[in-house]
Amino acid sequence: MAIVFLRAEQSDAETTKEAVEKEGRRALLLPGDVTDARFCRQAVAKTVKEFGKLDVLVNNAAYQETHQSLSETTDEEWDLTFRTNIHGYFYMAKAALEHLKAGGTIINTGSITGLEGNKTLIDYAATKGAIHAFTKSLAQNLADRKIRVNCVAPGPIWTPLQPVSKPAKEVAEHGADTPMQRPGQPEEVAPAYVFFASEADSSYISGEIMTVLGGETRAG
Repeated sequence: MAIVFLRAEQSDAETTKEAVEKEGRRALLLPGDVTDARFCRQAVAKTVKEFGKLDVLVNNAAYQETHQSLSETTDEEWDLTFRTNIHGYFYMAKAALEHLKAGGTIINTGSITGLEGNKTLIDYAATKGAIHAFTKSLAQNLADRKIRVNCVAPGPIWTPLQPVSKPAKEVAEHGADTPMQRPGQPEEVAPAYVFFASEADSSYISGEIMTVLGGETRAG
């Protein structure tokens, strides 16, 4: 597998690489920024050169910052959120489609905020709504090529986005308002990606938004 990450996340990438290699698989680390279309093309090209093919693309990059009002969001921050959260998905998908064959799949990462909105994450929620529409539209566009496109839309999951983008009080209460009264862990979301990646398990599913919400049922 190939892992794209920001250079500041090098140590996390190395830890992930070690975990992959412990399972007897290869991991290619590709430091860079998905807001750069040229880097996205290079990342796909290096992946294909290393492994000889590309079967699955997972788009998971995201940027978010909490604000109490729209006036607190700067033009630069709005632009960065969109360039990271949706432009990057477009760049990666466009590059990957030169190599994906029938049976290949693209898995995007959406969010409950893209279905319900969020008063303190206006720009982030807007990009997640765009990702959901991008998923459904691209799925229709690629149906003839037998390439599936789906989306995993998590609720409150414990990720590094939380402590760096929210006040400490909100971080402490993250996920407490779900029926399960806690945030989800990344490993509780991972099986959804595996399901969509597996042709054996989800060959008749495309254009779907799968929510992972800790028992919440009101999404959409």
